[in-house]
Amino acid sequence: MAFVHLLDIDDLPEGPRRVAESGQEQYGQLLNTWRSLFHRPEIFESYLPFLRSVAGPGAVDQEIKDLSALLVAWLNGCRYTVSHRWTGALRGGADPDRLLDVVRGRWDRFDPPLRCALELAREVTSSPPVVAPSRQAGLLSGTVREDVSTHFTEPQIVELTMSISMWNALSRFHRLMQFELDMPAPPGPVDRELLQGKDL
Repeated sequence: MAFVHLLDIDDLPEGPRRVAESGQEQYGQLLNTWRSLFHRPEIFESYLPFLRSVAGPGAVDQEIKDLSALLVAWLNGCRYTVSHRWTGALRGGADPDRLLDVVRGRWDRFDPPLRCALELAREVTSSPPVVAPSRQAGLLSGTVREDVSTHFTEPQIVELTMSISMWNALSRFHRLMQFELDMPAPPGPVDRELLQGKDL
């Protein structure tokens, strides 16, 4: 059961309602994240356009953003976010076996920019709770920092790290809110690991 009551589109004032209607038209439904944010219409009104600007087409290859977002959701152990990122990646044309390789850490066949982005996502997701700023002020190991600077321009670095950071925030928000799935569950083995608890 969700932590907060999920509101409906009729609960929104005009401006946020237009944003919600646009999202509903695009996705064919109102997502539970949105319905929780309806409690704060001014947040929701800016949330969806911001999400589209970060997660949608930009300076970074869409596959890189989609797969790094999936990895972030997986590392956070968030079934709801994994279901969204898995479904979104499939809609974008991703190969299901490739998605499975992402969560299994089988990255050796990926090209260097994608591997680099996944390493970046792993460090940004895993390092903050355990790496003191005095040991590593910028969160990244020297190798990952160098690789990121080699494979991505500065605008791409900003976009990619914002995407990774945003999915970290949303994964944690989703876990706290305990939303029921509103998109298809991840494939059986992946879903079982999320439900049974996996080593993160």
